[in-house]
Amino acid sequence: MPAGQKLKSLRNRRNITVREVEQASRRIADVKGDKRFCISNGWLAQLENGDSEPSICKLFSLSVIYQADLFDLLLLYNIDENEAKKFEPVADPQLTQLISKNGNDRAEISSYNRMVTSLNASQPGEHRPSHIIYGQLGLGEFTMYPMIRPGAHLKIDTSQNKVVTNAWRNEHERPIYFVELRGGFTCGWCELQGNQLLIIPHHSSPSTVRQFTYPREAEIVGRVVSYSTSCVDVLCK
Repeated sequence: MPAGQKLKSLRNRRNITVREVEQASRRIADVKGDKRFCISNGWLAQLENGDSEPSICKLFSLSVIYQADLFDLLLLYNIDENEAKKFEPVADPQLTQLISKNGNDRAEISSYNRMVTSLNASQPGEHRPSHIIYGQLGLGEFTMYPMIRPGAHLKIDTSQNKVVTNAWRNEHERPIYFVELRGGFTCGWCELQGNQLLIIPHHSSPSTVRQFTYPREAEIVGRVVSYSTSCVDVLCK
């Protein structure tokens, strides 16, 4: 059923006329001191016929008048607040992100499961413990390049969230950490010098060493225990 007809059904269920909706919305607009919350009966008729779409202010008034949840009305227009995190990587693929499995979208769940399967390929049928999470490198993330290329998927063990200072024999044994910064994430080798956290790039990377006050400016989310990376640069495909 089209969104307009669903709104009309809500109005009929409340047994109120378009004129009564207008009057109620005027009272809301008066209290708000904002005429954008006012709904004329002519505009409401257009909305219910599918000839118009509501602003967020008018949708708020309708949610109050119809005693309906505002977020349920937003869903009528394909706006789901729970999808915000899902679309952050879409809005800015340059940024490194944590990836969560949420919502009921089959394509999203299928894509998520394929990523998890690829990262757990050496451990088929493994049950995902609660301390394991997943992330994705942004297309602008070159800290561990070319060992881990932009766009790579990461498996992160949050139980290993302390910088280990033990010796390692080669770069593959050296712990790589997923780090939360103010307003973003990154991953790389780390050293802790007093209260200063150094994020060390791969020696072939164009990135430079970055320094943050720990833990005020940077926190260790966990250790990267597996990753799936391209053999060639994503932008060169």
